[in-house]
This record gives sequence, C-alpha cells and structure tokens, in this order.
Amino acid sequence: MYIAICISVFVVAYLINVTTITVFYHRGLAHRAVHLHPRLKRFVVRWGNWLTGLDPKGWVCMHRLHHAHSDTDDDPHSPMSAGFFKLMYTQLVAYERILVGLARKQERYTSQVQDLDFDISWLNRNRVWWLPYVVHVAIGGAFAAFGGWWLLGAAYFFGMMSHPIQGWFVNAAGHYLGGRNFDTPDNSRNNHLAAWLIAGEGFQNNHHRYPSSAKFSYRWYEVDLGYGLCRVLQQLGLVRIHQQKLIPAPSRIARTNRRPRTATSECR
Repeated sequence: MYIAICISVFVVAYLINVTTITVFYHRGLAHRAVHLHPRLKRFVVRWGNWLTGLDPKGWVCMHRLHHAHSDTDDDPHSPMSAGFFKLMYTQLVAYERILVGLARKQERYTSQVQDLDFDISWLNRNRVWWLPYVVHVAIGGAFAAFGGWWLLGAAYFFGMMSHPIQGWFVNAAGHYLGGRNFDTPDNSRNNHLAAWLIAGEGFQNNHHRYPSSAKFSYRWYEVDLGYGLCRVLQQLGLVRIHQQKLIPAPSRIARTNRRPRTATSECR
C-alpha cells in the first residue's frame, strides 16, 4: 500500500509539473495554440515559477529562440551542437543567460516576448530563483521527518521538480533519435519514448512543422497526452483550443505539400 501511495503522489506531482509546462507554458504562452482563461493565466504567471522552478517568461523566450534557430549554433539547446548528454548543462546555462538578458532588457531577448504582458518573476528579479526548490525540499522533507516517509517525500519532490530531466530528454532525443513525418529545415525527430513519458512533447518533428497546433500527434498510433490534457481543461472552461490551427489529418496532406518551411511565423 505504501509503495502504491508513493507512486500515486509522484504521478500527481508529475502531472502538475507537466501540465504547467506543456499546456500552460508551451502550448499556451509560447505558441498560443490554446487560449488560457484570464484567471488561469494570472495564476500561471504568478505561481508557475513556484510550481516548476522555471520562469514562464524566461521559458517562453528560450523556447521561441529554439524555434527561430533550431539546430543551428544559435539554438539554446540543440544536441547537434552540444551533444546528447552535455545538453543538460548547456540548456541550464542558456536559460540563465536568457533570464539575465530579459532582466537587462536586451533586445535580442525582449524582441522574442513582446506579446507577453508580464515581467520575469519576482524570484528571478530578486535573484532568489532557488526558493521554489527549497519549498519543495521542505515539503518532501516534512513527509520524511514527521512520518518517516522518506520514499513519499522523494516521490513528491522528484515529481514536482522533474522538468530539468524532462527538458533534457525532449530536447536531446527529439532532435537526435527517431523518425520524421515531415521534411523540416532542422533535425527534429519524433521520439515515441519521450512522447509517452512527457505528454506528447517527444513528437518534435510534428511540432516543428505545425508549431501553432495544440495537438502534436499526427499518425493514428502517436499518442499525445498533452492534447488530452488540453481537451479536459477545455471542458472545464480553463482553456480554449484553437481548432483552426490543429495539425491536419494525414488524409488532408498531399505528399507534394510536404516541403520544408523556412519561415518561423507560426512559432508564436
């Protein structure tokens, strides 16, 4: 029973993290593939950093730079230049550089997020980015200290603060290992393991071809849990999916139309 409870806590915490990143940050703020209810958007802007340890504006800026310079030397996290495993460190350095650039109002970074009507979080403005990690360590530690539930505390912490591993695996595997449905000017791939583990995010080739689509899956056997989360949240009135931007069904796409896209206008 205890193991089952630990697994349940990890899954719930992981879903909170994944939903915040893949639905609210990625499909919502970065690509506007879904419209966030104003109250939900205010919650995400204020509390997203506390939930995930990642600044919403900094994350969006980094992701848009990735789309604008995908798999080139200017890509903040490409395994083609950084290597598969070293990418974990490379993306951390790039994220910190982007936050500093946004704080200093450097045009290279602010130009990517002009449509966002909020600043980087209070945590990063005051250089206390580490506070969310301390809070989640304290919560996990409380399970261990007061109940002796060390595994439960670890399950909570690693579920809530799982994005560094998620981000590395999506960025590395999704641009290094897997098949391609579309000819794109980068090395984006569809990695099914990354997609299964990280709510559809592994379908990078599909996503780079149709970045404004809330749905990342294309073939019938491609499973996108993130889009399922979008549909559930839409039923609850929290988001609205932009149906006209959804990736077309295979039957609607002729082979002659599968050509590289050089423009990145859909990125936002």
